[in-house]
Amino acid sequence: MRVIQGPTDHVVVVGAGLAGLCAALHLLGAGRRVTIVERGSHPGGRAGRLDLPGGYRVDTGPTVLTMPGLLDEALHAVGDSLADRLDLVRLDPAYRTTFADGSTIDVHDDPDEMEAEVRKVCGPEAAVGYRDLRGWLSELYRTEIDTFIGANLDSPFSLVGPDLLRLARLGGFGRLGPRIARFLPDERLQRIFSFQSLYAGVAPAKALGAYGVIAYMDTVAGVWFPKGGMRRVGDALAAAAVDAGAELVTERRVTGLTWQGDRVTAVRHTGDGQETESLPCDAVVLTADLPEAYRLLGGAPRRPVPIRWAPSAVVAHLAVQGPLDLAHHTISFGAAWERTFAEIIDEGTLMSDPSLLLTRPTATDPTLAPAGHDLLFLLAPCPNLEVGPLDWDRVGPAYLEELLQVLRKRGVEVEVEQSSLVTPADWAAQGMAAGTPFSAAHTFAQTGPFRPRNLPRRRGNVVLAGCGTTPGVGIPPVVLSGRLAAQRVTGVGTRPGTSR
Repeated sequence: MRVIQGPTDHVVVVGAGLAGLCAALHLLGAGRRVTIVERGSHPGGRAGRLDLPGGYRVDTGPTVLTMPGLLDEALHAVGDSLADRLDLVRLDPAYRTTFADGSTIDVHDDPDEMEAEVRKVCGPEAAVGYRDLRGWLSELYRTEIDTFIGANLDSPFSLVGPDLLRLARLGGFGRLGPRIARFLPDERLQRIFSFQSLYAGVAPAKALGAYGVIAYMDTVAGVWFPKGGMRRVGDALAAAAVDAGAELVTERRVTGLTWQGDRVTAVRHTGDGQETESLPCDAVVLTADLPEAYRLLGGAPRRPVPIRWAPSAVVAHLAVQGPLDLAHHTISFGAAWERTFAEIIDEGTLMSDPSLLLTRPTATDPTLAPAGHDLLFLLAPCPNLEVGPLDWDRVGPAYLEELLQVLRKRGVEVEVEQSSLVTPADWAAQGMAAGTPFSAAHTFAQTGPFRPRNLPRRRGNVVLAGCGTTPGVGIPPVVLSGRLAAQRVTGVGTRPGTSR
């Protein structure tokens, strides 16, 4: 593993999202002095927050928390622990899934409960297939987690070894959708165990089988929720970092880097109406979205083909009359499936028969809304701005009304009191490429060592972290990206003779 050379005593981390905070914790644990510069008023990054009038506490970012042990690992780097910082609730069911034929399947991470659910709804043959699939997903995870997902890869040759052969034998380089179908003839179950590939920006029929590991994370390892909301994750990591000696500077936007040769000697930042300040440093971890990171670096690296961006999403945060008869997470599938992916990924059009994610955090923590009321997070996948350059100022409000009508037809009556709508145009205004919060799609050419590097060439003391670089999108990969960035700085995890 290549690491940056020269002094690294003081590291500036740009961005207090989950990647930046985890990088800071690992750096602190390795004895570095760390300053975190955050443009927002609070930590969390994409795991943002919105407080609506009347006592509604809304999480504006990711709602599905998996693999909390990775957060615990970052906290352990400074002698802290997740149990001391967060009150986590394991969700059961992890999801409730509903289908156009009126059927419902609850997704449990307990194998016996899930087998019984599959047997009840889909029959004994499907139950046997589920057990076999669970075994395959678990073996896939064990094969990938340390060698591929949780490792710094300097080139494609870094992959060569026994685990690569094992991954190939498992079908990791085949297609996910057909592989799932071998285990599960029931299309409803195929959807439950393959829809996760959309998080990676690829349709199940085209996604690498290796991305079945995402299904492992929520259907086998389980889904969690922190009391107080997802915002508590960023708060907890930031508090631990500050307690361990980090300096956290908020409401300061990084405007540039000061270079001496190929090394950054200072980070320039400013606040509203304030003069630019220069913060000396020995190394930098950039967690900004790729376009902003490359702007600070002076340009994007050359690639054989341009980056392909993942689909985007329309998100509505709804304060509603309650209580709703909904699980914490509900996936409402339309009748269409392959057609849906073609529309949002290839054709740049809105879903004609939407599949939707509904999150009701008040099902687990009623204190997030006033008594007798609920919060509802509605997510509808949609094209990014490159594929579908829609006029979202015009389309957005009408599309929300259409989605609410779809929910009513599916039996979910929602009486909205307040709402906040986020469209690809809003994501773009926040600096996200192509108006997508899911960054670069996980195509084969943008996976593993082919993904934008976390160690930019000809930039001697700068490392990247976040969803745009390795290992990728989602809370577990982003948390791991922080650890991988810290390893590039400290050399922890290198084998003798592998640093450059």
